Amino acid sequence: MMLFSQPSITELEDRYVIDAMHTSRLSGDGKYTKRVYEIFRQRFGVEDMLLTTSGTAALELAALLIGLEPGDEVIAPSFTFSSTINAFLLRGARPVFCDIRQDTFNIDEEKIEALITPKTKAIYCVNYAGVSCEMDRINEIADRHGLFVVEDAAQSVGSTYKGKPSGTLSELGCYSFHETKNYVMGEGGAIVLNEKKYIERAEMIREKGTDRSKLLRGMVDKYTWRDIGSSYLPSDILAAMLTAQLERFDEIMEKRMRIWDFYQESLKQAEEQEKLRQPIVPGHVTHNGHMYNILLPSERARIWLGDELRELGIPAYICYVPLHSSPMGRKLGYVPEDCPITEDLGNRILRLPLSAMLTEAEAAEVTERICELLPKMPV
Repeated sequence: MMLFSQPSITELEDRYVIDAMHTSRLSGDGKYTKRVYEIFRQRFGVEDMLLTTSGTAALELAALLIGLEPGDEVIAPSFTFSSTINAFLLRGARPVFCDIRQDTFNIDEEKIEALITPKTKAIYCVNYAGVSCEMDRINEIADRHGLFVVEDAAQSVGSTYKGKPSGTLSELGCYSFHETKNYVMGEGGAIVLNEKKYIERAEMIREKGTDRSKLLRGMVDKYTWRDIGSSYLPSDILAAMLTAQLERFDEIMEKRMRIWDFYQESLKQAEEQEKLRQPIVPGHVTHNGHMYNILLPSERARIWLGDELRELGIPAYICYVPLHSSPMGRKLGYVPEDCPITEDLGNRILRLPLSAMLTEAEAAEVTERICELLPKMPV
């Protein structure tokens, strides 16, 4: 049976996980966590990062680090997973939803400034489908208005913007290593601390508000409660799985990109016939093959094609219900008309199966069935 998403697990992951159970710190911050940090340092030049229990936890940690409080406003896209917004909603901050770009589905950087008020404290930007936002412009706006920028890079490990790694493009970057992402540890994530000023407090927040990390490094003879915090520290067993994934980084990337490129080539004619629109990746960005989606002419067409593909055993789904028009978004006072582009595009996007485990034969079946169905598709 074809799967929509499937992690690539090999003997290496098995071996490292078993080794961690017997030779490392089960509670976290053991030898495999340190190995993950070293790989990110060598491959991406990331000097300071902390593994977390999830990408959601990384976003929450960022909200604590920038001191979000009740009454603050945070500008963010509505076309994202709920974790992006929950991270600061839990601190009492209010989301101000910004519409998205027509091409990349990322936050429209040219619409941010009009949303800034005296209450605005931060911008949370999301790299949709592994394609980075226009970070130079976003950072310039934030600098001018004295705002924090948090880069939600959950989907974009391995992507770049103007040659710089995703997750390093603002003061704080957040990764996800959930089983649906390119590189996995089951449930897990990381926060990238691109400013040294955040390191000490981030360690304490991650360790339940204590300075236990200093004790483990032999810097103090006892640890104590010093700040607010939570249990954001993942087990080293999970870090062992991630270590194996990262050691297979190029292999996994190549497999995902092969499928992404196959879809792009196979559906080119359908785009030329204006039956669908393929993903658009700006020339100054490289992506990681995290997701492949097509944009259909109408919501009716998207529903019909998705239903037909699933009847044929091909899993194809929408990406997000826009948060501004979700039940929670409406509870916060938003209506669909607040982000018209998000509403329109969100209704027309169909996401195709993609993983390092998907075979080229399966990818060919996906595109062949789509091309067979398109002439019958209602508009």
